[in-house]
Amino acid sequence: MTTVADQFAETLAIAGIKRIYGIVGDSLNGLTDSIRRQGKIEWIHVRHEEVAAFAAGAEAHLTGELAVCAGSCGPGNLHLINGLFDCHRSRVPVLGIAAQIPSAEIGSGYFQETHPETLFQECSHYCELISAASQMPRVLEVAIRQAVGKRGVSVLVLPGDVALQGAAEAPPAPPGGLLPPAPVVTPSRPDLDRLAALLNSDERITILCGSGCQGAHDELIALGERLKAPMVHALRGKEHVEWDNPYDVGMTGLIGFSSGYYAMLDCGVLLMLGTDFPYRQFYPQGNGVRIAQVDIRAENIGRRAAVDIGIVGDVRATLAALLPLLKEKRDGARLAKAQQHYAKARKALDDLAVGTAGSRLIHPQQVAKAISDAAAADAVFTCDVGLPTVWAARYLAMNGKRRLIGSFWHGSMANAMAQAIGAQATFPGRQVVSLCGDGGFAMLMGDFLTLTQHKLPVKIVVFNNGTLGFVELEQKSTGFLDFGVSLQNPNFAAMAEAVGIRGIRVEDAGKVNEAIEAALAHDGPVLVDAVVNRTELAMPPSITVEMAKGFTLYMVKAIMSGRADQIIDLAKTNLWR
Repeated sequence: MTTVADQFAETLAIAGIKRIYGIVGDSLNGLTDSIRRQGKIEWIHVRHEEVAAFAAGAEAHLTGELAVCAGSCGPGNLHLINGLFDCHRSRVPVLGIAAQIPSAEIGSGYFQETHPETLFQECSHYCELISAASQMPRVLEVAIRQAVGKRGVSVLVLPGDVALQGAAEAPPAPPGGLLPPAPVVTPSRPDLDRLAALLNSDERITILCGSGCQGAHDELIALGERLKAPMVHALRGKEHVEWDNPYDVGMTGLIGFSSGYYAMLDCGVLLMLGTDFPYRQFYPQGNGVRIAQVDIRAENIGRRAAVDIGIVGDVRATLAALLPLLKEKRDGARLAKAQQHYAKARKALDDLAVGTAGSRLIHPQQVAKAISDAAAADAVFTCDVGLPTVWAARYLAMNGKRRLIGSFWHGSMANAMAQAIGAQATFPGRQVVSLCGDGGFAMLMGDFLTLTQHKLPVKIVVFNNGTLGFVELEQKSTGFLDFGVSLQNPNFAAMAEAVGIRGIRVEDAGKVNEAIEAALAHDGPVLVDAVVNRTELAMPPSITVEMAKGFTLYMVKAIMSGRADQIIDLAKTNLWR
């Protein structure tokens, strides 16, 4: 007898699913047994369902195709929710399978009972309970189309007993209808004319680029040349914009470059391309600045700043149609000034990434730059939130082949290793490097064992500073004494060796390059335990009066509380270099 689970697994295979990330459980047994018998889909056994969702999101990010994760009933699938929130906010197509208690027991307060069809609604485009065999084929097809077509999450709730029912008669879904191609949206000619008129009317244009610029690199370069305009990128635009781009002048935002910050403020027209950059304080201020925004999602238009012209369209298609309408600017003086500012800012950051042999004070910038310099041309990088994201944003060089994945919208801890698992499972022959904070790594440390179980040669670099670094910096910048952030860490390298993974501990700045090169050359998973300085300041591109007051207040409080040694360490690290 063909069961609902058999039909479900077969449809996933038709949709091109190659692996499912999850943890087995009684309510999932019907589906996992079908996967085992059919032999078409690999089961990636993780140690925590949250990791399953992050890993599926990484696969979807890298391939642009549907990825799948699964959790058993109750607590099992609830663990998926944080990772699925990240997938949904990152707009990557993921199907979450939430197994459910026996259908006859739903509503009775049964053991492990939850209502996933309600709980997952906020982090999905589509979330439905499958209550009968006759319902399943069409609901699964709808879920797949919603995730692929809307670029986000679908969740299907499947009771274990329904999975074991006999399947309803239904023809297999043709892949062409199951996986609709993404449309190409080009604005109307009147809209393009309005945008061109605005850009032709001003000499002081700045372009802000986000992840929507993926695939539009050639058009961006042509636009920069035509407008003689500096380009600033948001964090999610980094992997698509900054490489081989003489017009890029760095990132803006709290962890950006001073050059990107000032290029945003010093403009008459701001052109936003495929970005929903959320920090309103970094947008140009003043009544004289006009803003135009191009985005495929109409709901993004004007969400962060009032726009004069809003255009719905794909960035690549829009620029291709817009470029012939633009007059070439003659004066490149402003662009040259922005480029010089960027070169100065870039040099200042690179100067911070230098270590002295014999020094036990390892600057995290040095570790990040060493990773960038030694990594493969097509490496995939993942980074934890907080300071690892700062170092990744400032020191990992993109080239059009490298990829960068993080929890850049949802901002979850512990994403980096989990996403590295998905990246490496998807591309087993590709170099995957994970920049982990010690707090983030420890939070889901159990899945470090997944690297050995599935023979995934991920290179984990732990920035071991003994603190929740970005939180500590936030506390100090607002005048609070640091509290609740200290971490009592083990020797992570020794721990790695204990579970059969090569561990390298670095405590000398003169050994950083050697350690990173050895890790990347090793045939198998590696953990580099980089003991970095705790009191490194990740300075924003502009210091506000409030920040200055906050640091002053912190120093007064620290001295009065007997923590004067912290002030001395801060000065040694950030001034006496």
